[in-house]
Amino acid sequence: MASQNDPPREAVSILGPSLRFKGELHADEDLMIRGEVEGSITHSQRLTICREGRVKADIKGQVVAVEGTVEGDVSATTSVALMETGQLTGDLCAPSVSIVEGANFNGSVVMEPGKPARSTRQSDGRPAQSTEAVRGTNGR
Repeated sequence: MASQNDPPREAVSILGPSLRFKGELHADEDLMIRGEVEGSITHSQRLTICREGRVKADIKGQVVAVEGTVEGDVSATTSVALMETGQLTGDLCAPSVSIVEGANFNGSVVMEPGKPARSTRQSDGRPAQSTEAVRGTNGR
């Protein structure tokens, strides 16, 4: 039993592996998602999508760690970390982004604060060419 002299423990909420949540999720304490969430997540502290976690939502938070599966855009005011077991399909926007070797990521990354990632951009994987290179010297 905790006494009055014990330092306060940081509040951590856990959505267990058998939980399924659909809708808008808002949290102001550390949150670990081990179940399934569909909709949107707005978070002001550390958010962890655990290995068994499955999220189909756009996520806005402070610090986001992805160890499980996320389908949606992730925007963080501090950092996003995609761990080796993480799978993310969507765009990332944060001042600090880390993608660990072995992670599965399909999307774009913007590391400028306040700038959302652009998910409408299409790419075939080749570097962009200038208009001069596309036109050639005979196209003038």
